Amino acid sequence: MDVRAYLLERQPLVDAALDAALPAADESPAALHAAMRHLLFPGGKRLRPALALAAAEAVGSPPEAALPNAVAVELIHAYSLVHDDLPCMDDDGERRGRPTVHVAFGESTAVLAGDALQAAAFAVLADVGTAGPGDACERRLAALFDLAEAAGSRHLVGGQVDDLEFDASDSDCAHIESVHARKSAALIAVSIVGGARLGGADAPTLARLRAFGTGVGIAFQIADDVLDAGEADACSMVRAVGVDAARARAGALLESALARIEPLGDRADPLRALARYAVWRSE
Repeated sequence: MDVRAYLLERQPLVDAALDAALPAADESPAALHAAMRHLLFPGGKRLRPALALAAAEAVGSPPEAALPNAVAVELIHAYSLVHDDLPCMDDDGERRGRPTVHVAFGESTAVLAGDALQAAAFAVLADVGTAGPGDACERRLAALFDLAEAAGSRHLVGGQVDDLEFDASDSDCAHIESVHARKSAALIAVSIVGGARLGGADAPTLARLRAFGTGVGIAFQIADDVLDAGEADACSMVRAVGVDAARARAGALLESALARIEPLGDRADPLRALARYAVWRSE
């Protein structure tokens, strides 16, 4: 499967839904709304939304079934990047070849733009009026709860706190993976689980996909450690064990994760291909 073609094919669907989920850039307060859109358009690869759409396909539903979860997860991802780039955190001046939000719009507006993106994410999933008949509303609310958990203090936010406070003398691989599991893998896992949930997956399948997503997510972050090997990140598997061992660990996690979704058959091939791409990408 051509993963890049799959991502390009799905991107217009996701971009149109993201655009519809946000106020126009010139709507008052215009600076805030322009700041909210700054990192989203043009966006990145839309990997997390693509995983959500592929998860719906893996359980026998059209990809559009997962679109509310795909959009909500991408909004949470964008908010986390806006805040990660702030001077009080990673203090980055550029992302995706453009000035970061706090550089372009000011620090206070960037903080508020991140806050508003997070609220918009929850609004997308909470809009049960668009969910359709039957138990679709319950599935939508369950996906909303999952996303709130993944974005909260036990996962994304807590992982960021531990990452910022990580002691560079700590080479405990389990501790590093614990941070990766919360800061990165939780959002990847909830992309997949939420997409499958909106696609009508049953509880055993959701559990299988959650384990798959967590494994892929940790491997994804270790792959980032490898790509960023020249940087001085404290919470890095490369710093702890070296490039070769880190790469081997990512590969082992990926293969274990792939084994969990073997029962899903050929319908899960796009999901498998995206997982391999996420871990073995070169940029």
